[in-house]
Order: sequence, then C-alpha cells, then structure tokens
Amino acid sequence: MKILVLISNVPDTTTKIRFTGNNTAFDDSGVQWIINPWDELALTRALELKEAGGVDKITVANVGEKSTEATLRKALAVGADDAIRINTTANDAFYVATQLAEVAKDYELILAGIEASDYNGNAVGGMLAEMLDYNSVSAVSGIDLDGSDFKVTREVDGGYQVVSIGGPLLAIVQKGIAKEPRIPAMRGIMMARKKPLNINEPVEGIDKTQIIKFELPPPKAACKLIDEENAKEVITLLHEEAKVL
Repeated sequence: MKILVLISNVPDTTTKIRFTGNNTAFDDSGVQWIINPWDELALTRALELKEAGGVDKITVANVGEKSTEATLRKALAVGADDAIRINTTANDAFYVATQLAEVAKDYELILAGIEASDYNGNAVGGMLAEMLDYNSVSAVSGIDLDGSDFKVTREVDGGYQVVSIGGPLLAIVQKGIAKEPRIPAMRGIMMARKKPLNINEPVEGIDKTQIIKFELPPPKAACKLIDEENAKEVITLLHEEAKVL
C-alpha cells in the first residue's frame, strides 16, 4: 500500500506577521517556514503504519514554489520516501486541491491535516476527496490498517466513534492521530538529500477566492490592576467594559 501525506508550508507560529502592498499581501521576508503542525502529525502516523507493516511507500506532496522545498526535505529527513512539489503558488484551496488531484490518484490512503496554521484553512482535504471520488472521514484521531479496510477513530460530540471503511480513503486528521512529531536525525537529514523530490508543472485551474485586504487585530488595551478588596469595581468593569456579565 502507498500513502500520500499532504504537506502545507506555513510560517513558524512565533513569526511576527507583516503585510505589504497596502496590506494586500503577506510579507514573507525573514520568515522561517515549517511543516504545518497537523500535517506533521499525519506524517508521523503514516510512518508508524509503515513500521507496523503493510505500507510500501510514503510520499509527501505540496503545492508551492521552490522556496517550499526545504519543508519537503524536512519531511524526507523524518522518514518519507519521496516528495512531489507542484510548481505553482498556493493561493486558493480549490486551486490547490485541483493540482493535488493530478498526483493523488494512485494512492490507497491520503492523509491531510484538519487545518493549516497560517490562514486556518480546512477545505483542501474535503475538496480533494470529492474530486477523486474517495471515501473521506474528518476529525480523525486514530487510524489503523484492518485487512483491506481501515479502522478509523474520530471525535464526535460526547465521545469517540470507531468505523471500518474501505479504501481508497482520504483521512482528515487532527491532534491525537500521533503523540509527538518526529525530529529528523542527522542520518535522516543526510539521506534526505538523495531521496527523490519530483517537480510537477501545474495543470489548468482557477482560484475561487481572492484576498482583498489583510487587517491586523486591534492592539490590546492596557492591563488594569484592581485592588483585591475592590470586588465591586471588578464586577462593574466585567459588566460595562468586557461585557461578559
């Protein structure tokens, strides 16, 4: 069985966000890029499945320009067997799913993170499953091989649901799918340089959405210190300013 893990290239979560072009574009100068945390956990679970047996190859794929190759190389260093980069800018979820559909057809299991930590997008996985006509399960917190099927655990209101589902399957995973992401060792980093990283040119596609403008959140108000004996003022502030009472 072959597994495809979708990898989104996102800024490190400590990045100070800036915009350019009159707040119409993200300023990526000086940004450290990482694997999207949910995708990193998906990759970790794929590696665990391979180590348990029954998985022949793990491929990682993303839509992005050459600058995203460092992120793909990290995924290779962690343990993926090969990588695919579709050489175009990832501006829109529908466009990204259209591009990924061209390389995802031959995989029995596709793992996608439940969202991306940059724009909090969560549409690519569902769109891709629809384009491929794959079985799809969201909010997946556990997945195991079950003969020719997959045993999937997902979160529901009040607990968990365990289902057996046939392939091909696209699983949209969340926290809990793996305990901790793996850190590449020096040997893995050296081996990653020799692993295939294939560059595919994009197919024709369209953006369904357009970013008009970005706005930073308003600055936080100054902290107010209230004397511990003055409960009445605390209640007044919570009621009149914070409006939580």
